Amino acid sequence: MSVASLRRAARESVSGLPREFWWLWTSTLVNRLGAFVATFMTLYLTMDRGYSASFAGLVVALHGLGGVISSLVAGVMTDRLGRRPTLMAAQASTALSVALLGFMEHPAAIAAVALLVGMTSNASRPAVQAMMADIVRPEDRVRAFALNYWAINLGFAVSATAAGFVAEYSYLAGFLGEAALTMVCAVLVYIKLPESRPDKGAAAAAADAEVGLGTVLRDGRFMGVVGLSFLISLIFMQGSFGLPLAMGAAGFSTGDYGLVIAVNGVLIVLLQIPVTRFIEHRDPQRLLVLSALLAGYGFGLTAFGGSLGVIALTVCVWTLAEIINSPTQMGLVVRLSPLHGRGRYQGMYTMSWAVASLVAPLLAGWVIDRFGAEWLWGATAVLGTVAGLGYWLLMRNLPAVDPADLSAGADAEPEPDSGSGSGSEPGSGSGSEPGSASGSGRGPAGLPLPGPAVTPAPSSA
Repeated sequence: MSVASLRRAARESVSGLPREFWWLWTSTLVNRLGAFVATFMTLYLTMDRGYSASFAGLVVALHGLGGVISSLVAGVMTDRLGRRPTLMAAQASTALSVALLGFMEHPAAIAAVALLVGMTSNASRPAVQAMMADIVRPEDRVRAFALNYWAINLGFAVSATAAGFVAEYSYLAGFLGEAALTMVCAVLVYIKLPESRPDKGAAAAAADAEVGLGTVLRDGRFMGVVGLSFLISLIFMQGSFGLPLAMGAAGFSTGDYGLVIAVNGVLIVLLQIPVTRFIEHRDPQRLLVLSALLAGYGFGLTAFGGSLGVIALTVCVWTLAEIINSPTQMGLVVRLSPLHGRGRYQGMYTMSWAVASLVAPLLAGWVIDRFGAEWLWGATAVLGTVAGLGYWLLMRNLPAVDPADLSAGADAEPEPDSGSGSGSEPGSGSGSEPGSASGSGRGPAGLPLPGPAVTPAPSSA
């Protein structure tokens, strides 16, 4: 492929998205560049502070529990208070709690603040996802979610490397550095991002009053997707929990594990955008079934990984599943979420990943200790098959987006905000483009962006 072709493909990958999306994308990237606590918590507690592995496991579990608690609360706040105030509050409180954690000495204080960090750091996710759904056209959402996921992994890859050097100097510096970058994100949200929650007319307000957490729980098709998300999360998280345990038991070194898991991050950074271009307008049912099978059997093949090269190949298989699944599933979640209940729906979806982060390490350790690693990899193949079948069943006769709903969404303008700013967008000039103001929601700076709607969540399937 020529350089000109690569440049054209890159422009097409980032074109047509509103400038507000790029500020949100920048906020995500900066936030992930500062990721330190989640990456180095165990090493900090065991190597720097001298605590036992069991205490470190307890603290990490409390951090995950905080995410479970905050997912639903933040989802409700996103709908009631708005995306922008929820996001600002989450990021500012994360910065303060992370800085506080670096100064804690007593074990009980460390555990309590770790729980607080878990709550605050996960509270921004429903708001980010709802805001992205508000400001991006339905046909561009898969690409937007993929770009956001790419930013998460790029930021994490850079931060993990840099934080390793910082940790050798001072763990406290790592905590304070994450706090500073997170506060930068809060300031960025305040200055550059307007509130995107669609205005509520009388009918919309009445409909919103009926969209509570009970409504989400009674939505059979959506809760099926949440359940499948939990299964998929259990599979993918074995890359962080089951794989290092199994490789250690098989005689591989920590350096060997670091080498093969690096394949995951490198492939996501290199392939997320081109693969998304290929799958963007393809049948989501087939994509989700394919991703579930690739994930399950990709990890399942690890049972035959007698060498480092074979294990690296299995990582390539389930990484491809991750690249396909993440933006496609996020697009499905938005599609099933009612316009004025997106925060609650996103909160429930986020909780599936948070719960999986609690269950996955316990499951991996129990299965490997009791039955052996081969049984764990066999279980992932079974889970992938069940998830693939589940996606196929749940997405049969999935309603198409109603044009009337799109028109209604186009009439909903974001709430006015004096701090939205209208500066030029960062990075590539991919905000407003020539001809983009023709009803597409990509108007020039200063014009209100429409909040495109999706089909209201169907009743139980």
